[in-house]
Amino acid sequence: MNSKLSVEREVRDTATRTRLTNELTYQTGFGNEFSTEAISGALPIGQNNPQKPAFGLYAEQLSGTSFTTARATNLRTWMYRIRPSVLQGTYRLIRKDSNALAPLDVAPLPEAQRWNPQPLPDTPVDFVDGLNTLAISGDPATLSGAAVHLYAATIDMDRKAFVNTDGEMLIIPQQGTLCLITELGMLTAKPREIAVIPRGLKFAVHLPDGPSRGYVCENHGSAFRLPDLGLIGASGLANRRDFLTPVARFEDSDAAHELIAKTGGQLWSTTLDHSPFDVVAWHGNVAPYKYDLDRFQSIGSISFDHPDPSIYTVLTSPSDTPGTANADFCALTTRWAVAEHTFRPPYFHRNVMSEFMGLICGAHDAKAGGFVPGGASIHNAFTPHGPDAETYRRARDTTLEPHKITESIAFMFETRLPLRLTAWAVQTPQRQHDYQQCWSALAKQFDGDRHATE
Repeated sequence: MNSKLSVEREVRDTATRTRLTNELTYQTGFGNEFSTEAISGALPIGQNNPQKPAFGLYAEQLSGTSFTTARATNLRTWMYRIRPSVLQGTYRLIRKDSNALAPLDVAPLPEAQRWNPQPLPDTPVDFVDGLNTLAISGDPATLSGAAVHLYAATIDMDRKAFVNTDGEMLIIPQQGTLCLITELGMLTAKPREIAVIPRGLKFAVHLPDGPSRGYVCENHGSAFRLPDLGLIGASGLANRRDFLTPVARFEDSDAAHELIAKTGGQLWSTTLDHSPFDVVAWHGNVAPYKYDLDRFQSIGSISFDHPDPSIYTVLTSPSDTPGTANADFCALTTRWAVAEHTFRPPYFHRNVMSEFMGLICGAHDAKAGGFVPGGASIHNAFTPHGPDAETYRRARDTTLEPHKITESIAFMFETRLPLRLTAWAVQTPQRQHDYQQCWSALAKQFDGDRHATE
């Protein structure tokens, strides 16, 4: 079953022969074994690497896991392309130990941290140049943890591509639509949607409706997958059929392109004498995908008490410790709050997991102010946090009636590893140095004498 989304795209390079219609066509399902070809007959039948692939194409495999990973979790895609990826120049280092990529050489900060939205640049900046790293956990060299980036871009990546060998990238637009041109096809992601680019896959970002900003979780561990449902049963949370993957499309271009690679936390650049988006056909289960957060089926309490945020998990990257994620992506979307005799906003808590939170739109139900769309917060392991003083007072004294939370989407990245701030995160003017003060008005309420007389 295919889903189609109308999109306009200008092809600036007249020397480029592009197999692309005015409609974006998607394949549905999460983690499926997809087969797609832009020219009929380009996919070989019965074997992956024939002696002479059709139309003079080259066969190339992208492995998302080790060769001997169990079949149920093995990831790989075969591409049939005009030129193999080995046709590239020598790389040169372009960003080393910069504020955007290097964490401070200090332990994670023990208090809560929060940032205002990053302003859009007033100069031309593309997606890669507009990436700034806020925090890092673990290390891509050990295939553990994740990094949190903010992006703010104003122009397309023109004859420029990016490949991240450190981890897959979960991209969350907060303002402006992204058109993601990848080796395996093209997809768009607008606010309230997410897109995931697999580790090692080349892509470029265009801005079809102008400047854009948002969030990125760079996952260094096992690839994101759907969480197990357990006692929930067969259906609920994010459903496989709501994930969309692009079909094959290609560019046959001899125009020079810059390819930027992120490896070991550093950026490198090389030159190609052709477009890297020249895959005519492919099959496999390593592929980019998108998901509409409004399709998430929220499940919560219908009696009393506030459920743990794990019930809102959209995607998870499991660790080698059962029950403890390398990284989770949780989304708090439209939902009903009906619990009785309950303090409904998130309770005061100290977690073993480290937590990054962002806001796509609306207002978060635990914050009366200071946390706005495009903003961010970090609460490391066992750092106390919860509703601010005004939210606490209002939630404690309100009359409990069924209440629908609408026009608000917040999300969390959670990781079992501590998040270390970068120098950029500490130094940016958007950092809220007074964040801790939002709890200062939580006055003592205890009255022991009253208890003794009751």
